[in-house]
Amino acid sequence: MKIITKTLLTSATLVLSAQTTANDSFTFGLGAGAFYSGVGVNAGIQSKSDLKYVSAGCVSYSSIYGSTCGIGVGWVKTDIFDFQTPKHGASLYLGIVGNEYDNFDHEAVYGAALGYHYFLRGIGNAGFNFGLTLVAGNEKDGVGVGALLQAGYQF
Repeated sequence: MKIITKTLLTSATLVLSAQTTANDSFTFGLGAGAFYSGVGVNAGIQSKSDLKYVSAGCVSYSSIYGSTCGIGVGWVKTDIFDFQTPKHGASLYLGIVGNEYDNFDHEAVYGAALGYHYFLRGIGNAGFNFGLTLVAGNEKDGVGVGALLQAGYQF
């Protein structure tokens, strides 16, 4: 767990300390999926072809176990596809990807993910986005894999 925390903090520092240009802007989003660390928010630096972000959210809630929340960092890039408009993006993500139950214990699962995102108005504009992310996380029994659907709005 300490290695995961150090990795996330180092990655967040790199994302936040990246040199911005005149064409870059700050963005904020709300939604569900790996782009938002479950159901949550993200904040990042956005250009016309990519988005580097830090996210925080919850992957589960139970009246018995409480909530399982965590953080993540990611990068979405749209100019790897051969399209005129930057609406289709591929992403890398490190952070919370799920949860696991062990008797009465409720713990977060951290891992990595690869995803596809579609921005209705393009990555450089405010609007809705949808996607699918394939995740792999470090569970007690080994590596767990799965998928997360995504839907959200970037301001």
